[in-house]
Amino acid sequence: MWKKTLMLLPALLLLAGCATTATNISAQRQLRNADNLYPIEVVFDSRQQALRWDTIQVTAIVGKESYAMRPTKLMRNRWEGVIPVPAGVKTVTYHYKFDYQYTDFGKVSKGSASSHSYKLAILDP
Repeated sequence: MWKKTLMLLPALLLLAGCATTATNISAQRQLRNADNLYPIEVVFDSRQQALRWDTIQVTAIVGKESYAMRPTKLMRNRWEGVIPVPAGVKTVTYHYKFDYQYTDFGKVSKGSASSHSYKLAILDP
């Protein structure tokens, strides 16, 4: 039993060292506005040392549509953007997708991660 546990330990440590998390810091409820565009913001954290931070591309996914987000000024791990919510729609579900590059034994590889789903409720004034 101990031998099996010891054999798995390096794999578990490797997985723990590469943990990534996405934190939605957007308001969950917003007042309806005239242009039907609503701001969202996300923080991406990773302990993956080989991650190339300057290659991260973040997209907000709403249904089958995707919306590019831009890095927040002066912050390395935060992105902002807007998502449309048509007039008459009261809630929308969305998630974030992160595409990035990392160094893998001397070569550059591509990776991606997705966040949990989030709901935005639109309140009529």
